Amino acid sequence: MDFYTKFSFRFFGGLSDDLAVFFPDLADDLKKAGLSISNKEYISLGAMSSFLFLLMELPIVSFIFGFVFKGVLISLITSITTSVLLALLVFYLFTQYPKTVVHDKEKRIDSVLPFASLFLSTIAGTKLPLDQIFKVFGRYSKYGEITNQMQLLNKDIDLFGMDIHTALERAVNRSPSKKLKEMLWGILSTSTSGGDVSTYLREKGLGQMEDYKRTLNDFSKKLTLFIEIYLTAIVVGAIFFIIMTSIFSGISGVGGNIILLQSLILFLFLPVISIVFMILIKVSSPTGD
Repeated sequence: MDFYTKFSFRFFGGLSDDLAVFFPDLADDLKKAGLSISNKEYISLGAMSSFLFLLMELPIVSFIFGFVFKGVLISLITSITTSVLLALLVFYLFTQYPKTVVHDKEKRIDSVLPFASLFLSTIAGTKLPLDQIFKVFGRYSKYGEITNQMQLLNKDIDLFGMDIHTALERAVNRSPSKKLKEMLWGILSTSTSGGDVSTYLREKGLGQMEDYKRTLNDFSKKLTLFIEIYLTAIVVGAIFFIIMTSIFSGISGVGGNIILLQSLILFLFLPVISIVFMILIKVSSPTGD
C-alpha cells in the first residue's frame, strides 16, 4: 500500500465501510481488472481524490459564478452546489473505472480467443499434461491479455503450489471475459471427467471462429452504414450548406454573419462530428482498434 493509499484510508476508512454496500461488484471488478487493492481502500482513494478535487475547483467555480450572478448569496450557493455535484461525479467515475478496465480486457480477449483456443488445441494434441499445456502456451503465445491470464494461472501452480484444477478455478473467477471463463470451465470439466481436452478445444475454437466471422460481418455492415451517413449527411450536407449560404449572401448583400457561420461549420462542426464518428467506429470494432 503506497503513501497516498494509506493516507486516504486513514481519513476515509470509516466512510468506505459504509459506502462499500453501495458497490457490491467493486471487489470482483478490481480482481478482474488486475488492480491489487481492496474495495474499501479503493473507495477511500476515490473519496480522497474527490475531496481534493473539491478543494481545487471550489475557488475557480466561485470566481466564475461571481461574474455570472450579481448577488453574493446566490453566487455562493450555486458555486458550492456545483462544486459538490462535480466532486460526486468524479467519485462516481472513479468507482466505475475498474468496470471500464474489465470491459476493455474482455474485448481484447474475445477478439483473439478463437485463435488462442486453436493454438491451445494444437499444444494439447501433443498429449502433454494439462499444467504443461498452459506453461507452453504462457511461454510462447502472443495473445496479449489471454497470455497474461495464463501466466497468472502458471504462477498459481509454480509459486503457490496449487494443483491444475484449483488453479483453473481461480483463473475462472478472475477472468474478465465470459467466453474465456466458459472455455476454462469446459477444460476443467473435460479434464476431471477424463475427456480429451484437445478435441474439446478444437471444437470450441471452431465454434468461436464462426462467431468471430459473424461479428466481423456485422461490423462491416455497421461500418458501411457509418460511412454512408458521414459522406451523405455530414460532408455533402456541409458543402451544400456552404454553397447555398454563399449564394444567398451574394444576393442579399449580408456577408459577415454568413462567413462566421460557415467558419463554424468548417472549423468546429465538421471536426467534432468526425471525432464522434471515429469514437463510434472504435466502440463498434470487435478489437476496439
